[in-house]
Amino acid sequence: MAQVDCSERNRGNRPVIGFFLTSLLILSSGCMTAGRTGPGVAEAEEEMTLGNVQRRIDVGMSSAEVVERIGSPNIVTTDADRNEVWVYDRFATEARYERTSLGLGLLIGGFGSSSGLGGVGASRSSGYQSRTQRTLTVVIRFDADQQVRSLAYHASRF
Repeated sequence: MAQVDCSERNRGNRPVIGFFLTSLLILSSGCMTAGRTGPGVAEAEEEMTLGNVQRRIDVGMSSAEVVERIGSPNIVTTDADRNEVWVYDRFATEARYERTSLGLGLLIGGFGSSSGLGGVGASRSSGYQSRTQRTLTVVIRFDADQQVRSLAYHASRF
């Protein structure tokens, strides 16, 4: 029975395997950027913005229409003439987190009479987080017929 030297027969495939492994490693390295914005405000409060108040509320509108368009007020009080004054106070915190990662690896296959594999890798990660506070105060004054008499507001961002 004749013996076959397997190391001689497989030696021709080693460059192909080495090229395949090196190509696979290069293709698997890359970079990634992930950004996420946290929930800033409840859904009902998101509709309560300065632009929405300016578009939706008009002088002469009934108090029922005001509730339908921007919701119930935080505070209901009366002025010196005993007419209702509604105050809406809204605040929100917006959080943003962004992270960037970069990774690179190298796999070296053995050629010739050596049959070992070696590898080298490196990665880097960085990120930042920011927070913004927003406030909106809306004051709606009604007349004796429960119609909007005046509208005042203050908005800030810090």
